[in-house]
Amino acid sequence: MTLDDLRVFTAACRAGSLSAAARDLSCTQSAVSQHVKRLERELGLSLLERHTRGVVPTPAGRMLNAAVTEGLGCIDHALRRIEEVARAEGGSVRVTTGATTVRHFMAAAVVDFRRRFPRASLEFQTETSSRGCFDALAAGGVDLAWITLRPATRAIEQHPVVEIPWSLAVSATDPLAAKASLEPADLQDARLIGLPENSTSRLQLSAWLAESGIRPVFDTSVTDWDTAILLAELGLGHAVVPALPAWSGPGHPDLRLIPIPALPALTAGWAVRHWDDLSPLALAFAELVAHRCGAQTVLP
Repeated sequence: MTLDDLRVFTAACRAGSLSAAARDLSCTQSAVSQHVKRLERELGLSLLERHTRGVVPTPAGRMLNAAVTEGLGCIDHALRRIEEVARAEGGSVRVTTGATTVRHFMAAAVVDFRRRFPRASLEFQTETSSRGCFDALAAGGVDLAWITLRPATRAIEQHPVVEIPWSLAVSATDPLAAKASLEPADLQDARLIGLPENSTSRLQLSAWLAESGIRPVFDTSVTDWDTAILLAELGLGHAVVPALPAWSGPGHPDLRLIPIPALPALTAGWAVRHWDDLSPLALAFAELVAHRCGAQTVLP
């Protein structure tokens, strides 16, 4: 077996179909199939179960995928570190996160980083969920992931950076806009704009509200907090959102963010494979972001 065989196999497991893996790898579906078949012949076991909607790994396939993902991630990381040593400060930092994170948490740090390391590059990979960020980390495709923190796993380290209090975003003309703060009970039977059900922040919010006996209805779904707040500002609904700094102040006269102090703050921060193994450039960027977040008015 070759490293290419193993890389293609993990790509098929990650994508869930041979055709999707072929698109991700810019090759043909036949080529993907041949790599997988070569592995199966050498091991004498079936690694993927073929279904009409795609493929799923067999028990043997899951074992191999877990080991290969970890191993290839370490190899790729080592190769990148070697390249950066050769190029001094001319390497790169690869970050995966949500679509609006750079705006809210990283803009100033990006400027600082560029001034300190003019020869280095920053590469941002957008994911729609923390799970996607974890997958990118595990595969060695990125150095850092900025996520809403979730229960830790053994394979990924998480480092909290900032706690963001919750608020209710409403139009300035809404009856609730005059309130100085809200209790969870004020959300009983509310119809809310929210992130997808499987997002980490939505799951945490729903769990915290449920502990207070509150079960609001999420009847509008969006992919990011900025869209939820914008719809609320336009008077199209209410949204329980983190109090993001960019939406506060005189720039949004038609928006009110009403604190909900009884809800535990949302914790965001860095996820990495191994903090001690970060390159000097990646570590510098992570620390710049943490420093800049500490300077913002986002802590409760």
